Amino acid sequence: MSEEITHRLSTEGVDPLTLAGVNDGNLVVLAQRLGVRVSLRGDALILHGPLAAVERAVPVAQALVDLARIGGAEGGGEPLDVADVDRLVSEEAQVGEGTRHPGEGEYKIILPGLRRVIQAKTTGQREYLRAIAQHDIVIGIGPAGTGKTYLAVAAAVDALARKRVRRIVLARPAVEAGENLGFLPGDLHEKVDPYLRPLYDALEDMMPHDRVHKAIESRIIEIAPLAYMRGRTLSDAFVILDEAQNATGMQMKMFLTRLGVDSRAVITGDKTQIDLANREDSGLLQVERILPGIEGIGFCYLGDGDVVRHRLVRDIIRAYAEDAQG
Repeated sequence: MSEEITHRLSTEGVDPLTLAGVNDGNLVVLAQRLGVRVSLRGDALILHGPLAAVERAVPVAQALVDLARIGGAEGGGEPLDVADVDRLVSEEAQVGEGTRHPGEGEYKIILPGLRRVIQAKTTGQREYLRAIAQHDIVIGIGPAGTGKTYLAVAAAVDALARKRVRRIVLARPAVEAGENLGFLPGDLHEKVDPYLRPLYDALEDMMPHDRVHKAIESRIIEIAPLAYMRGRTLSDAFVILDEAQNATGMQMKMFLTRLGVDSRAVITGDKTQIDLANREDSGLLQVERILPGIEGIGFCYLGDGDVVRHRLVRDIIRAYAEDAQG
């Protein structure tokens, strides 16, 4: 019979409801996935079970405590749920002992206006935020649901709040299949708005609604189709090009050469969702081939393990990838 041990982790300063989840769901899933008994008593999370199981559970439980502490300390961080526990368990299985988890000395973004904290929930997301902090241009490539756009917008809002830049510029190819706006109903604003809506949604999740609209009216924040960037110089700005897989090579070159003094750019895209008639016309594929090795430009690749939407999204992405290979 294997030896059983008890291990206590300090939860001082952690909101117990944030840590435990709805109906203690986070603790229940942690126990089920790792084969240990889990209880929360006072300022301690207690793990009990076979020695090997407890040793596997400790880094996962510590990562969960760290995430809860980051959120709770600011009075309104992102809620933790069973999907977070699943990700932490999967990450520990992949990276093994000795690798840092989210919450341990990582880059995190505090949004005081909404009393929220945004932090990486996966290793890939942590590397992505680190790349954004360390490079003037970052190309983030990965499937849907990995937080490419969301984290980039959060970094932009943070840079604006800290006065590291004077404005934010968010751009997207206006129409995935080639900016053919004439067939859409309404005026120009109404035609392009549906394609830019995800950028508005991300902003409004990070700033009070009235502040977003005031910033847009004063042009501190600009959200526009990629074609509107032509002929401009974007200085002292945080510039994001979203859905870059649907920018043509010429559009991508045009965008990159808009960058002015004291500006930084993040380019996000998913190579599996190229809607251009000729896949090889994608500017994202071209920069991946042309730009590696240039100092100040960082490439960051996220995978299905970094998906932070519903757990089925990760499984769906994997199924499609397997079908494409088969």
